[in-house]
Amino acid sequence: MKHIGITGGAGFIGSHITKRFLDEGHKVKISVTNISKSNKYEHLFDLGNEDRLSIKDLDVQDMESLRSFSRDCDIIIHCGTPFKLGVEDPKKDLFQPTINGTENFLKIVTENNDLEKLVFVASVAAFNTSFPFPVEGRDTDHLYTEEDEPFLDEANIPYAQAKYYADQTVRKFIKNNPDLKTEIVTVSPVTVIGRALSKREDSTSVGLQQLIKAKAPTDPFMQHLFEEDVEFALVDVKDVAEGVYRAATKKGLHAKNYFLTSESWKISDISRMLNHEDPDAEARTVYSNELAKKELGLDFKPVSEPLKNFSNP
Repeated sequence: MKHIGITGGAGFIGSHITKRFLDEGHKVKISVTNISKSNKYEHLFDLGNEDRLSIKDLDVQDMESLRSFSRDCDIIIHCGTPFKLGVEDPKKDLFQPTINGTENFLKIVTENNDLEKLVFVASVAAFNTSFPFPVEGRDTDHLYTEEDEPFLDEANIPYAQAKYYADQTVRKFIKNNPDLKTEIVTVSPVTVIGRALSKREDSTSVGLQQLIKAKAPTDPFMQHLFEEDVEFALVDVKDVAEGVYRAATKKGLHAKNYFLTSESWKISDISRMLNHEDPDAEARTVYSNELAKKELGLDFKPVSEPLKNFSNP
């Protein structure tokens, strides 16, 4: 049994990661930003194994709070960065918590020699800030891999930029600290779909699926995605949780990054599948999952399954 710390462990992706570690017999501690809001995490106690689950207040921008959270952890999964597509203050709501939190976890690595593994749950947006659009100048048939040079477009959404800068911080830290005792691994999911383990209605991932199903864009950016029938690379949330679990528990992966991705579909066909209809076109492969298959042993399921099950009772 390992002691696992999971930031954002009650969120859409984090809940599935929490369940995966609890199911394997580990002791899990998750962080929340406000422990008084029990509706944010009470669903985790319906998963079973609640005797091995604890909830802690944490502000990742506060080092003392982070030291306390990390002290007895063998493995830390950091997936607690905000996923917000529209914010009034990008610096306060996205850049500071995403980048400062990353920097603080890297400080923990230098202080805590007992920490075995630190896994960052990043995003494919860290490698292409234009996502879901292709990188400017690259062919539409280009197959993106982990070896591609990350692309930054500062005119794109702040969420993607924050992920890019946070990931660059990790890359630089690893390069400048060649003798680390802690393994640092990154996983970079594409658009994550599937059913939530909670009944919360404030999940951006769930809200995006509901919006696409209803074909009801709520802002000019989403309207543009529908008008252009943009192609999204997708992955099931359960496959993401499995990828995180394997990246955290398999040794010898230091400095690696893994794309977690399955198929790519036009938004019109995603909507059809969410409405239990057959797609008109065929899936494409835009982001490669070969490295995750080879080194993590993952088998990514077709996304038609989680899409069609999204609204099932």
